[in-house]
This record gives sequence, structure tokens and C-alpha cells, in this order.
Amino acid sequence: MAKLINKMLNNRLGFTRYCAAVVMVSSLSTGAMAADVPSFDCTKVDVGSIEAMVCKDAGLSQLDNNLAEVYSQALEKAKNEQPPTLKAMQRGWVKGRNECWKSDDKHACIEASYQTRIAELQAQYRLVDMTGPVFYACDGNPANEVVVTYFKTEPATLIAEHGDSTSLMFVQPSGSGAKYQGRNESLWEHQGEAKVVWGFEAPEMTCKLVTK
Repeated sequence: MAKLINKMLNNRLGFTRYCAAVVMVSSLSTGAMAADVPSFDCTKVDVGSIEAMVCKDAGLSQLDNNLAEVYSQALEKAKNEQPPTLKAMQRGWVKGRNECWKSDDKHACIEASYQTRIAELQAQYRLVDMTGPVFYACDGNPANEVVVTYFKTEPATLIAEHGDSTSLMFVQPSGSGAKYQGRNESLWEHQGEAKVVWGFEAPEMTCKLVTK
């Protein structure tokens, strides 16, 4: 009788362990599946569209989820923004991302589009660690000032202010120092000095780091 009871207990213990293992594997599988699904409904996208490519690619789906999280954080920061521009800008970004169908390397285009948008939102709405502001006086004139804040985004970004205008710039490959490029502005810093171009075809300014 004792042997029979022990056998039943052992069988029950084995069954319990088996059930626990099944639950664990199921949970892991469900989590993996969730991570592979983007923030939008893949059943409603057009076949062959950029959204369809995102749905089929785990890495792009993860980037889409990352962006959705960052966008949600930005919306919270922008709730009192006047005029409210964030939602319109996001719709514009979606249209821009979808233009990747024209690219020879669609995957790389989509990936870069997500990465730069995430970094842009993180910098604009101060969602990551930052360094600064740092002050530069340009062309020997203390009043000709460029104020720079650096953000620990991926890729790295900065927001520069000059006069009454602002520019978001992304880090670029460079042989020395750190080079950043915006829409029509650039900043190339090296050992406390920065070469700054502010505006389309504007002359280059030589700017020195100022301690305040």
C-alpha cells in the first residue's frame, strides 16, 4: 500500500511539474508573439504596403511598438501644447514612412524612419537624459550665440538655438570630433570649437565654447 501511495504521489508531482512547464512555455510563446506584432492591426493593412512589411518583420514590429510607447509619452508632455501640432506631425511622419516603397532598400528605409522619429520625439519632448545647455559664441561676437543641448538618443541628437530659431540635428559619421546635421543647419564640434552653418547656403561660422 505504501509503495502504491508513493507511486501516486510521484506521478502527481510529475504531472504538476509538467503542467507548470507547459504554462511557462505558453507564457513565453505568447510574450514572443506579442513582441512580434506591431501597434496597429495587421488584418487591416493592404497587401504589399509598407505596413504589411512591418507586420511580417519582427525587428520592424518591435520598432513600431517602441515608437508607439515614445509617442504616448510625448502626447502626455504635449497635452497643453499650443497650437497642438504633435498628432498632425505624426500623421505626416506616417506618410513619409510609407514613401519608403520608392527606396531600393525598403527595409533599411523603414528602419531608419522609425529610428529617427523615435530620437526626434525623445529629444523634442525631453524624454531621455540630456547634457547642456552648452553655449558657443560665434565669429568673435558674444552676442552671436548658439545654444546647444545634447540628447542620449539612438542615433544621438542635439537641439541648437540661434536667434529666434531652433534646429534638431542628428549625428553623422565624421573622421574627428562630432558632426550633426539638421534640415538646413549643421554643427561640427572638435576640442571646444564648433563650425556652424545656420540656414541654406549660409556662411560657416567659427564658434568657441563659452563658460557661463
